[in-house]
Amino acid sequence: MSRIVKTDDDNIITGRNSVLELLNSNREIDRILVEKGNKTGSMSAIIAKAGQKQIPVKYVVAEKLNSICPGANHQGVIAYTAMQEYCSINDLLQYAAEKNESPFIIICDGIEDPYNLGAIIRTAECCGAHGVIIPKRRSVGINYAVSKSACGALEHMKIARVSNITAAINELKGNGVWVYGADMGGEPYDKVNFSGPVALVVGGEGKGISRIVNENCDVVLSLPMKGHITSLNASVAAGIFMYEILKFRN
Repeated sequence: MSRIVKTDDDNIITGRNSVLELLNSNREIDRILVEKGNKTGSMSAIIAKAGQKQIPVKYVVAEKLNSICPGANHQGVIAYTAMQEYCSINDLLQYAAEKNESPFIIICDGIEDPYNLGAIIRTAECCGAHGVIIPKRRSVGINYAVSKSACGALEHMKIARVSNITAAINELKGNGVWVYGADMGGEPYDKVNFSGPVALVVGGEGKGISRIVNENCDVVLSLPMKGHITSLNASVAAGIFMYEILKFRN
């Protein structure tokens, strides 16, 4: 069973069997740290396999491994899996074209909760979206918590990470994609025809989509609120909109 340690930037897998299993998979690996002088048993197989796959191996003292994953039984070896391989907006559009489908893209504007982002990615995959766009700033990136919440959907979903959401929206619009923003005060979501190329913008928790993003959307949509609470969880709201869009894609 893989031992995965959550850090701010990387996913770390520890333990000889876990790292060897990782090496035998198709998953990309950034580098491997091995305790100095520890080359017995399965460790030699790990080093050899890493060499075959041209994965950098760095030899460090045990204290270094202990500091990276305190409390974990690393058995003298730690592997850093590669960060999410992001793609471009053009890649998303090309993917839709290859499938002979109208583009269906989700744009996340300032989602800071990794579990919300993971849930949105999971629903997007279930609805047949061609990709998810996230910003580089003021948003969670693809990390361990996002991956865990996505429940495997990241293996099948293209993620584009952009410097500016407004510029991304305008690039999509320039390619014939109609951009819908999910925010308060918009048109009823169930009165819209979502046929054709669609992008859905989902805002961050509590803040919604930013003013400038709102202004650049073709249409702003809202969900009816009958209770005392005036907003839904971001991933829940996104799911409702995505399945409404899906109705027009079958």
